[in-house]
Amino acid sequence: MCENNETSITEFHLLGFQSNQKLRIFLFIVFLMIYVVILNSNLLVILLVTTSQHLKNPMYIFLKHLALTDVVFTSNIIPNMLRTIVNDGSRMTITACYTQYYFHCLSVFAQSLILTSMSFDRYIAICHPLRYISVMNPKVCSSLVFWSWATGFILLPIEFISLSNLKFCGSNVIDHFFCDFSTVVDNASSDTFQVLWEDFLIISLLVIVPFALVFLSYICIFITILKISTTDGRRKAFSTCSSHLVILCTFYGTVITIYIFPVGQITPHGNKLKSLLYIVLTPFLNPILYSVGNQEIRRSFVIFFQQL
Repeated sequence: MCENNETSITEFHLLGFQSNQKLRIFLFIVFLMIYVVILNSNLLVILLVTTSQHLKNPMYIFLKHLALTDVVFTSNIIPNMLRTIVNDGSRMTITACYTQYYFHCLSVFAQSLILTSMSFDRYIAICHPLRYISVMNPKVCSSLVFWSWATGFILLPIEFISLSNLKFCGSNVIDHFFCDFSTVVDNASSDTFQVLWEDFLIISLLVIVPFALVFLSYICIFITILKISTTDGRRKAFSTCSSHLVILCTFYGTVITIYIFPVGQITPHGNKLKSLLYIVLTPFLNPILYSVGNQEIRRSFVIFFQQL
């Protein structure tokens, strides 16, 4: 309960970027354009994989769901971020804040598990090519996609029950452009030990463990590639996973740096800049990296527009 001289908080005030009018207009235009590109490019990937007969193998199915996580992820944060920029701040109820954070977590964890499934797919394709069709059959592929989404739905309510029991008194100011976990918990007046440990355990299970599995799979992939006798064979084998490897580095690199092993003392300004890396940059790069580096997607893209 709040003390007698403290007021119980029912909403948070997000400070956003706190810039002058001219810079706010510039930031709004830039982020709006990026958001339009993210939406259009990821929705195009989803449409191409869904309709094209050339993109029916497991790698493209995983790619479609990776694009879907980017759409959910950015649509959950960027529209409100644009409102915060225009108004030089915004207000969100605690319920709305928790809802935003829930979909934030759900899309991040789904993306982490889908990237892990893609690593498993590349591992089988390169290290055990003769078993690929039997191992990566439609049933296995569907199960991997289902559990990539379902695991977050199952585990997140545990943390959110504890979050809902937190009390907020006094200041309601959050120096960020969205309801990030650390900034919300820092404002809590009640004990946060349980929710912090639950958050750490869920992140360990859905981010650190998948990262370790991805790391091990790529060690096996690189060893197998180095054993290929011809330079052309090694180049072709590496090209099948190069785009995926770049996306893995950008996603896990930013998430682990921000939430798990932060380097030095993070200022609110520095935290905002780092958050922009995986909220804006990674979803922006994902479809571009896969489209530019993949001949089948480029071919399907041309066929799709020729049929319009």
